[in-house]
Amino acid sequence: MTNIDDRPWSALPRELGDELRAGLPALVDEIMVAIGEAVPEYHRPLRGDFGRGLRTGVEQALGEFVDLIGAPDAAPRGSVYRELGRGELREGRSLDALQAAYRIGARVAWRRSGEAAERAGVDAAGQRLLAEAIFAYIDQLAAQSVTGYAAAQARRAGEAERRRRRLVTALVEGHPLPAVEAVALEASWALPTTVAVVVVDNAERRAPRIAPEALGAEDVLVVPDPGAPGARARLDAALAGAPAGVGPAVGIAEAGFSHRLAVGARQLAASGAVFADERLPDLLVASDEALAARLAERALAPLADDRSGRLTETLRAWLDAQGHHPTVAAALHVHPQTVRYRLARLRERLGTALDEPDGRLALQLALRTRR
Repeated sequence: MTNIDDRPWSALPRELGDELRAGLPALVDEIMVAIGEAVPEYHRPLRGDFGRGLRTGVEQALGEFVDLIGAPDAAPRGSVYRELGRGELREGRSLDALQAAYRIGARVAWRRSGEAAERAGVDAAGQRLLAEAIFAYIDQLAAQSVTGYAAAQARRAGEAERRRRRLVTALVEGHPLPAVEAVALEASWALPTTVAVVVVDNAERRAPRIAPEALGAEDVLVVPDPGAPGARARLDAALAGAPAGVGPAVGIAEAGFSHRLAVGARQLAASGAVFADERLPDLLVASDEALAARLAERALAPLADDRSGRLTETLRAWLDAQGHHPTVAAALHVHPQTVRYRLARLRERLGTALDEPDGRLALQLALRTRR
């Protein structure tokens, strides 16, 4: 059933439409002049594609309105007005100018239509209904333009997001520099001197908090110029305690390497961020789990029966303290004599490994693996 509130033009007499039609060409010209004078954004000659598009919109709006009068089931067609909304986005404007043009057009149309209605003998009630119909009609056209503008924004945002994702992929996969430059140009991204890659959840949401130029795609952040003043503080704030792996600062061509280390650092991060450059030995151990496990098994085999873990704990403290007994005792909260006793037991089991550089290195790596 037709809703008169939504389509007040359907209650107007059909003869009124015929009366209004004759004056449409002059009305189009008057509305175009009024818009050009009253809307600052349109203070330019209304010619070319812009002028033709605007005139077409005015002509179709007026012609369609006249066609709707007395038609109970007809409604405005939205394609032209959605295109006007899309055009405003392409021109880099908000919808304010177009909405102002709609209001001005409605006022001029009502003034001239009201005069025509009076000449046609339409009574006061009919003229009020005509005014309501004109403004309801313009509201619907304006709504179509809003829809077109929003759809164009969504498409633009979606395309921008796809370009950012392609750029992030090109960077972390180590594409040749010319290919990266081409994708960066498409994404309107100025290549920085250095970047650091971060692996963290919700990367796209965090990127704007680091820098306007930061890129986020899924779980990968590309941070431009990470050594710039304040960059570390912004990065810490954006990560906000989330488990994250932060790769080192590298040149653009080495972004894939930074990403690889960031992936490894993320695997070490139980909570908070792990900066790869601060955990390189652990990353080295973790880079080949099977090899690290083999090393730990062989190097620590003599301590396999250390069920209490005291000898292993003493060995770790002794290696960390580079053999300084008082430091080991303080770290373990035991008497230095206890340290000497345990060290003697370790020497019985490990032999010359404690005195040889390669042996100590193997034990340190093995303990890192177990830790």
